[in-house]
Amino acid sequence: MRFAELDLFGIYVAPFSVLMVVAWLVTIGLRRAANRYGLLREVWHPSLFVFAVYIIVLSSMTLIAAR
Repeated sequence: MRFAELDLFGIYVAPFSVLMVVAWLVTIGLRRAANRYGLLREVWHPSLFVFAVYIIVLSSMTLIAAR
């Protein structure tokens, strides 16, 4: 993936912001699955856990896209 601006309907968008939105959508799915199976009840601070999962997903996607 090229890290150059994307032209979306005349608005230049950084590719990292697109990765952030996709990582957010993946994290929503993972959060729903974790909530369904009761994982969020087992962690100390669910919001920090979800944030950490978001950071892991975003960094993984960035590393994969940079190759």
